[in-house]
Amino acid sequence: MSEIPPIPSQNDARPSVQIDGVSKSFSGVTALEPVSLKIRKGEFLTLLGPSGCGKTTLLNLIAGFLEADSGELFINSELVTQVPPHQREIGIVFQNYALFPHMSVAQNVAYGLRTRRVPKAEIAERVRETLALVKLEDFADRRPRQLSGGQQQRVALARALVIRPRVLLLDEPFSALDRNLRTAMQVELKEIQSRLGLTTVFVTHDQSEALSMSDRIAVMSRGRIRQIGSPTEIYDSPQNHFVSTFVGDANLFSATLVETDGKKVSLNVGETRLPLTTYQDELPAAGPVTLFVRPEQCRLSAAGQDGAIPATVALSVYQGSYAEMHLDCPTAEGGRVMLRVPAAEALPVGTAVSIALPEQGPAIYAKEEAAA
Repeated sequence: MSEIPPIPSQNDARPSVQIDGVSKSFSGVTALEPVSLKIRKGEFLTLLGPSGCGKTTLLNLIAGFLEADSGELFINSELVTQVPPHQREIGIVFQNYALFPHMSVAQNVAYGLRTRRVPKAEIAERVRETLALVKLEDFADRRPRQLSGGQQQRVALARALVIRPRVLLLDEPFSALDRNLRTAMQVELKEIQSRLGLTTVFVTHDQSEALSMSDRIAVMSRGRIRQIGSPTEIYDSPQNHFVSTFVGDANLFSATLVETDGKKVSLNVGETRLPLTTYQDELPAAGPVTLFVRPEQCRLSAAGQDGAIPATVALSVYQGSYAEMHLDCPTAEGGRVMLRVPAAEALPVGTAVSIALPEQGPAIYAKEEAAA
């Protein structure tokens, strides 16, 4: 059996999608500040952010469903800012799948090829190949209503892939699936995308999806890209307060920055003096700051330990192999700190403890940034 060919490799370094200063407003309200972004050939790039941050607006601008107020957009070095959607050769999978209920699976998948007037024999072969790719070759004659949610999602993906698009756009395609099926489909989609070498732009508000599937993540808020980088860079080295709190769990402490020496700092958290080394290239001025630490960087220790922050166990949540310990901590912003311990090491509510912080890894943000 023949297979769908991978996207031809390119010897040059030109991006697959290039966005130069693209912006969009609706009725005078800015939905997307001017954005510039280069998406590499074969890359899986995720636009991650809360509802209303501009990620779907940016996806629709790439697709051509919206007209930009300013800026230019290129696909494979071709200016497509004024090119209508059907001429951009882009595959799209929508949140609700948008399948035709009166058509069979095969007819749904073939739709894009028929509108492009591909010969019937080639349509039949490409539909067969693509259904095999998404493991639905035995469902070709069924109607969408006869399929599960996961199967419908695969049909929508096959319909997008069968046209052999230059770019694949995915608008929260897993949101209607239950947790286990969503995880399975994430793996399948990533395997297909990697196998085909297909440039993919994925929109989600789910940070775990973004971290597990992406080559790079563009974290967005209020119509702007706040940071772009690999999943490791986004999680381990967030560059601002928004990214640190939106991606992953965060413990935040009110602190006072006393002095800095390069990336080495000395600060006070309540009555506790802490010498730390941060990854940040730029640090706020001395004075009130917010100290950011991941839960896995915190260590539970005995009450009264020198150089540790006092706290009291408020709640222990059993999670199977580990327990989430929620601690009352006067110096924490919001008054609470969360860390994880082996389930057998969970402590009773009311136990006095200390929180030991790592000497390397935390980040420090100015108070005004934390409030923004």
